[in-house]
Amino acid sequence: MMEFASRMAVPLVLWASLLPAAFAQEEGIGGPVDSSSYEETGAGLVVDETTAPDWTAADSSFHFPAYETYGDWNTDQIFERRPAVTDTINLQLGWANCDHAMPVHGRITSPFGMRHGRHHYGTDIKLQTGDTVLSAFEGKVRISRYHRDFGYVVVVRHPNGLETLYGHLSKCLAQVGDEVQAGDVLGLGGSTGRSTGSHLHFETRYLGHPIDPAKVFDLEAGKLRSNSFLVTPKAFQVPASGPARYRVRKGDTLYAISRRSGVPVARLCKINRIKASSTLRVGQSLRLR
Repeated sequence: MMEFASRMAVPLVLWASLLPAAFAQEEGIGGPVDSSSYEETGAGLVVDETTAPDWTAADSSFHFPAYETYGDWNTDQIFERRPAVTDTINLQLGWANCDHAMPVHGRITSPFGMRHGRHHYGTDIKLQTGDTVLSAFEGKVRISRYHRDFGYVVVVRHPNGLETLYGHLSKCLAQVGDEVQAGDVLGLGGSTGRSTGSHLHFETRYLGHPIDPAKVFDLEAGKLRSNSFLVTPKAFQVPASGPARYRVRKGDTLYAISRRSGVPVARLCKINRIKASSTLRVGQSLRLR
C-alpha cells in the first residue's frame, strides 16, 4: 500500500461513489468567534486512488485514528457540525508524563468562553513569533494549511477521539497524514490570520464539540489535570463571562452599552424584549446574557 502522504485528496461529493458502502459513514488574542469559520468546502477526504475499490472500514480503522468514532477522515473541514453528545464517555488521556505535552508555555491572554458577546472556542496563549508549538498528544495530522481566520493552522486527531487545534502559526512544519507523538513540533508560533499579536489559539474538541482546554490541562503548570477525562453533555458548555446585567446611567444609549459590554444591539433588544428605538430610563436594569 502506498504511503499515506502520497494519497490524493478527492472532492467530498465523490466520496460515496469511490468507496464501499461500509466506508462511507495588542494582547495576543484572535481567532474565529463564529462557527462558520470552521466550515470549508472543496477537496476533503483522503484516499489512495489505487486501492479505493478494495478499501474497507477495517483499512480505515487501521490508518485513521478514531475512525470508529468519526466514520471519516476529512482534510478539508476544520470541524464538522455533528449531533449532540448524549452519552458519558471516559477518554484516556495518558498513563505517563511522556504521553502528553503542553503545546507552549505562556500567559493566558484570552480564555475559553464568551468574548465581546460571542463564543471563543479556544484558549489564547502568549508566545513569541518563531517559538516551537508542540503536539499535546500522539495522533495524526488531519489539517495543515492556511485559513483566513486561523492563519497557518494544524489540527491533530488523537486515538481516543479527541482533536486539538493550533492556530495563528507563522509556519506549519507537520503535514497532513504525519503521525506525531506528544511533544513533536507541529509548527512555529506567530500572528497569522485574524490575530492582534503573537499567540497560540489552542482548542480541544470531541466529535467537533468544543471543550475548554483548561478542563483538560492545568494551563499554568502545563500538566494534565487527570490521566482521563469524562465527556458528558455538560463538558461542552461555554461559560458566560462578565456581568449578567447592566444598570442604565444618565446619557446611556443602547449603542453605547453595546460597545461597553461587547453585546450586539440586536442581542440586547432580543433578550430584553425592547426595540432599538426604545427610550432607556436611568436605573433601568438590562440583561446582558
